[in-house]
Amino acid sequence: MKQTIAFLAVAIGLLPYSSACRAAESDNGPVKKALLIGIDGCRFDAVRAADAPNIDRLIDEGALAQPIRIFPARYRGADTISGPGWSNILCGVWADKHGVLDNKFAAPNYEEYPHFFRRLKQARPAAFTASFSDWDAIAQKILRDADVELDASGKDQAYEVGDQQIADAASKLLGEGDPTATMVYFGQVDETGHQDGFHPSVASYVAAIERVDAHIGQLLDAIQSRASRNEEDWLILVTTDHGGSGTGHGGGHDNPEVACSWLVVSGDSAQRGRISGEHGQVDAVPTIFAHLGVEADPAWKLDGTAVGLKQ
Repeated sequence: MKQTIAFLAVAIGLLPYSSACRAAESDNGPVKKALLIGIDGCRFDAVRAADAPNIDRLIDEGALAQPIRIFPARYRGADTISGPGWSNILCGVWADKHGVLDNKFAAPNYEEYPHFFRRLKQARPAAFTASFSDWDAIAQKILRDADVELDASGKDQAYEVGDQQIADAASKLLGEGDPTATMVYFGQVDETGHQDGFHPSVASYVAAIERVDAHIGQLLDAIQSRASRNEEDWLILVTTDHGGSGTGHGGGHDNPEVACSWLVVSGDSAQRGRISGEHGQVDAVPTIFAHLGVEADPAWKLDGTAVGLKQ
């Protein structure tokens, strides 16, 4: 497991960041903050079959886009797996731009189309970013250079164990630190789907979703416990990279059980109800930027648009 020195400093005593950054961010209104939660390989019909009160609450108190595209109409060159999916979500562009076609990451174009933390820092250098994941490709390839990072991947460690470590660490930071944008990735749902099947009738798959939902509850409780919560405007997004069929999801462009995702947009500034129209994974980044007051540079060539926010 890899833990950066920055994360350890926060976990032990919290970096002396909060007051200076908060002053820089504040415009005499609520301080805008964003949390993006990723659940790998999580079918929405299985979420609905699960006892998932925290995800249900975020949906009920926010906006839902479902289904959303995991590849654009213009391009089918990337496989329907995690490398392209999380690159779509975290970079805000499709695979014909970011260049990740599978999980080999043979020729990524992240220099021209980087993850949203880097874009956020370009617009607001004082922004504080944090990443928690247990798939090593997130920390080591896609979402690099976070101010705080926990890579809980381990050679012989189950994702269920890593997910708990992530939930505990992220909750501490969300409750006591002052991050501007945080990404939290959970891997056990996908792992269980590959073992037992991606379907709402598979009890172990549904149980994995319920465990992740409990972790999401930890994160939400941490946010609500913040001493400064009444001075803040939190945006909380929940999404997935792909669905699944049987025990796999590769080559699923024409399989609706695979080639669909969903996006929950919740929090203080979210709309309520179903988000109409066709949307895609690339909408997550523009939505975060719009909430944080970051004007996207046309040179970034983002493919998505902001969704689910109050006008």
